[in-house]
Amino acid sequence: MKSILKYIILPLLFTSCIGCENKEHDTPAPEPNERELSKYEPEDGKCFVFIGQDLGAVGGLEQYNEGYCDHFQTPAGITVYLGLGGSDTDKVSGLYDIDNWGSGDCCANLYPQSERFNNSMIAVGLAIVGNETDIASGKYDRKLDIIGEWFKKLAPRPVFLRIGYEFDGTDWNHYVPETYIPAYKHIKDHFDAAGIHNVAYVWQSKGDGTPLSDMQKWYPGDEYVDWCAYSYFGQPDQVMIEFARMKGKPVFIAESTPVFQKGQTYFDADIKKPEIARKIWDEWFTKFFSVIEENSDVVKAFSYINVEWLSQPMWIVNVTFQQCDSRIQQSEYVSNHWKEKVSGNGYIHAAELDWSKLPQ
Repeated sequence: MKSILKYIILPLLFTSCIGCENKEHDTPAPEPNERELSKYEPEDGKCFVFIGQDLGAVGGLEQYNEGYCDHFQTPAGITVYLGLGGSDTDKVSGLYDIDNWGSGDCCANLYPQSERFNNSMIAVGLAIVGNETDIASGKYDRKLDIIGEWFKKLAPRPVFLRIGYEFDGTDWNHYVPETYIPAYKHIKDHFDAAGIHNVAYVWQSKGDGTPLSDMQKWYPGDEYVDWCAYSYFGQPDQVMIEFARMKGKPVFIAESTPVFQKGQTYFDADIKKPEIARKIWDEWFTKFFSVIEENSDVVKAFSYINVEWLSQPMWIVNVTFQQCDSRIQQSEYVSNHWKEKVSGNGYIHAAELDWSKLPQ
């Protein structure tokens, strides 16, 4: 596993979470936004629904037909993962071939080939673990060219590129600002020089534990960031939301799945169990959607991870996710509430999406 970490993207490794509690929220709705909308940002009160993070979890494809999209309407976007590492200079892991790093099959190019996803955007998690210095020096430019060529083929489909996602997850990504920021900047500069215009650049925190005072040292700069983002598993703090407001950027909750935790103790989050499913909706989802709606001036997209974590090799040894099954379709109670919630209230799916009307 350690050798794989060096060369291949491992999405969501050992993300830290904090405890879930069912609390009342009486925060007033934010005032209308006066800042200029960022690239591909919807108007205030609107929020893109993305689903991830592997082929089986998403579904909607001939050979992957038991996932989210086989039970619910097609989302506004799909989350995929790509890898820059490895010795093969002509292969980008997870792009054209079906790869599996112990967390489900991944092949980003299957989605644009399917009519089902003709109107869905793509969110790309691009981890750069262990390769930051080489990326900044240009060693991986050939692989960036391959990714860039794919982005051009997708145009005018919007792409949200999460470069070095969970930059502050030092326990698993081991990034440091001194090498992370030059690598991030090199990737964006490279794509800009290649004339790629359908990419919004997303800067993503792990979502808990990094104080506001430390955020700036990781920040690549306003001209390099279109969206701020963070991961939401337990009930993380809202530091990134506050930071994004300071910077005048929208927020993408780029990874989210129900987790129950108290201190270092994790509890059952298996949605297949009726009593757990009710708790998941009543406590976790209620809080989650409150965060989105109470911050509708900046939180404009979320990606829900609809997967049976506890069955995947990567996660069965991970205390955070080894008791989790977040597949909404496995619970009638959660499914009914989910449909009611995301069918209105400004949540955008593929059917309501018009790329041409989004800020370019």
